[in-house]
Amino acid sequence: MRLLITASCLLLIAPLAADDLAEYYEEIKPLLEHYCYGCHAEGSSKGGFSMDEFSDLSTHLNDIKHWMPIWQDVRSQIMPPSDEDQLMDEEKRKLLSWIQRKVFKLDPRYPDPGRVTIRRLNRTEYRNAVYDLLGVEFNTTEFFPPDDTGYGFDNIGDVLSISPLLMEKYVAAAEEVVLEALPKGKNAQVPVRMIAGQNFRDPGNPRDNGLWLPFRKEVELRTAPEIKWDGKYDVTVEYQIRGAIEATDQEAQLTVTCAKDTLGEETLGWDQREVIELRGVVNLKKGRPLFRVQLKPTKPPTEGQEEQAMTIRRVIIRGPLDGKHKEYSKGHRMIFVEGEPKGDAKQREAYARRIMRSFVSRAFRRPIGPQTVERLVDIVKDIESRPGKNFEDGIREAIATCLCSPRFLFRIEIQPEPDNPGKVVWLDEYALASRLSFFLWGSVPDDELLSLAYNKSLRNNLRAQVNRMLADPRSKRFVENFVGQWLQTRDVTTTPLAPHVILGVDDRRDAAELFDVRLLDDMSKETELFFDHVLRNNRPVEELISARYTFLNERLANFYGISGVEGEKFVPVNLEKHPERGGVLTHGSYLIVSSNPTRTSPVKRGLFVLDNLLGTPAPPPPPNTPQLEEVAKDLGPNPTMRQMMEVHRDSADCRGCHARMDPIGLGLENFDALGRYRTKEHGKTINAAGELLTGETFGDVASLKTILAQSRKEDFYRCLSEKLLTYAIGRGVEYYDATTIDLLMGRLQKNPTLQELIFGIIESAPFQQRRGSR
Repeated sequence: MRLLITASCLLLIAPLAADDLAEYYEEIKPLLEHYCYGCHAEGSSKGGFSMDEFSDLSTHLNDIKHWMPIWQDVRSQIMPPSDEDQLMDEEKRKLLSWIQRKVFKLDPRYPDPGRVTIRRLNRTEYRNAVYDLLGVEFNTTEFFPPDDTGYGFDNIGDVLSISPLLMEKYVAAAEEVVLEALPKGKNAQVPVRMIAGQNFRDPGNPRDNGLWLPFRKEVELRTAPEIKWDGKYDVTVEYQIRGAIEATDQEAQLTVTCAKDTLGEETLGWDQREVIELRGVVNLKKGRPLFRVQLKPTKPPTEGQEEQAMTIRRVIIRGPLDGKHKEYSKGHRMIFVEGEPKGDAKQREAYARRIMRSFVSRAFRRPIGPQTVERLVDIVKDIESRPGKNFEDGIREAIATCLCSPRFLFRIEIQPEPDNPGKVVWLDEYALASRLSFFLWGSVPDDELLSLAYNKSLRNNLRAQVNRMLADPRSKRFVENFVGQWLQTRDVTTTPLAPHVILGVDDRRDAAELFDVRLLDDMSKETELFFDHVLRNNRPVEELISARYTFLNERLANFYGISGVEGEKFVPVNLEKHPERGGVLTHGSYLIVSSNPTRTSPVKRGLFVLDNLLGTPAPPPPPNTPQLEEVAKDLGPNPTMRQMMEVHRDSADCRGCHARMDPIGLGLENFDALGRYRTKEHGKTINAAGELLTGETFGDVASLKTILAQSRKEDFYRCLSEKLLTYAIGRGVEYYDATTIDLLMGRLQKNPTLQELIFGIIESAPFQQRRGSR
């Protein structure tokens, strides 16, 4: 991970004491002369880096920007080069310790917690928060623009800005959220139930369900939900159209019937909306009436176009609509915990006060003062007093006001001296509760966390609370969000792909038969389930690279060429008979996001490993770097990837960086751009052997994984610690975090599990403390 140099570093420059000069001349300079000066001093400056071009020694030995790459490269054994004399372990420790103590001015006894910019909730956090507070499933993806990212994550304070236009969207969103939480009119108390799409099945083939209805096939799926009362019902079918990446002429006729009534008919075509609705009112009798979804092909795709399919997300049944049977919404039950308001105006005012105090303390993540409560109660009273309005309308308005407040939209932490970088303070327990909940749940703290914070006993119960939170279903959000961004599984379904080119098939429909678009979701799920297993079963983190097992369903197993798996359900699969598979580097999710649309990319794959697993990123390419195909045009027809890469790195400007990336990327060349394993490319046997920049040699992907998980284990520990710390605290790792990272790595050396790393981060200075900034 690239580390930042802050402006405050310049303040650290000071004359060196005699002892410091003596240590440099007697202990450090001899190491540099022996191992570094041959390439980087005395007139030589390989890579444009010189170690003896300075006019003032004191300034030189306080120049963090100069010493940073030395510290990084020695730490990761990138320097000295593997074919040169290597530092002994004690020499390496001495040099790295000196840089941290004397150049970075770090004291392991007092780790610098750094500062975190005040930041708004991102789309995911907002969605989770309104669901946990009000029971509302709000589609933030369609309502808000995408969040900016920094350091690979979308929860970084420095990039989560807010514009006037976005603020307007938050105001509009608040109104929609409260209306869904507390519906108005005849729908306010109507019973609601949901039917998952997978509950619709083909009676003749139960394996066919509502998750995939191909346009080319006439099909009828059925389900029989329980209906408790006779009457009219409002029924909504939510569905998507999937399959074709590009526009297609293919169409099908959709007919939905509920008992004897036709809910509606639609002609389906190419449609990229995330949610499409078919809605109507039908008569239903008590019992289990039959709901049928029929799909008939009406127009085939034009030659070369891809096939489409319909996916039923869910069916929402509201009713009966006559008002005889009432059932409050989930949001209503969460807000009006004491039931409907009763009594005179004074009693309703007292009830409003209790409601707002309870809701706002959870929404703002800390107790609120009486003045804030009274202002909100005044809103309730004002709205209720208007013609045609009632108590619920007032509560709606007050809650919407809270959802527009900076204290809800922003994660605010109290700092006594925010402009003093020398002032380090412990977070108060409410801020700690908030950091915990957004780290592990991506949402606001629950009542138990806030209660412990109120009693100032959260810090004394951290381990128990972390265990409780990891056991809670909401911790699945952590897996989805962290893995989705660290390993980029959330990008799999949107990565540009041309399967027909990769598969060497002219007809896109034939390609779709070989590469079912549902495999993209399957691949993402494989990686998430795998990470979840390593986390919850306290498996060694190295298994993320070297595991001999994975999680597959029948479709993905067949695509990988693995037999013995049946059905849609993902199951653990032993890979002892498939040494080419195992670990995230052989998951289709990684192999697709690190490829080009029509071919593999050893550069992208190598960079991914350097950035996300080893924490040793290569510098950006020089300007005007030619495309690979352009460089290799003289090789004749169908050159192998290795042949093209060898020509590409002949350039002196490219050779150094490609020596880092290419061996790893070419070591994975047995996997094509869709993640299939292969042994030949254009009829030629693939050579996956290579040598890492650090000197280790390997013959195939299995031995490459062994090197990364064993010989480079320390780099992986460091990188994983940096990535998870970045995600947890919402800022990039900087040079002064070195002492914290060392502590985290020490914990992993003793207990190499994700849970131990999570505990270590939560107990660390950057998570528990903060300082001011200039």
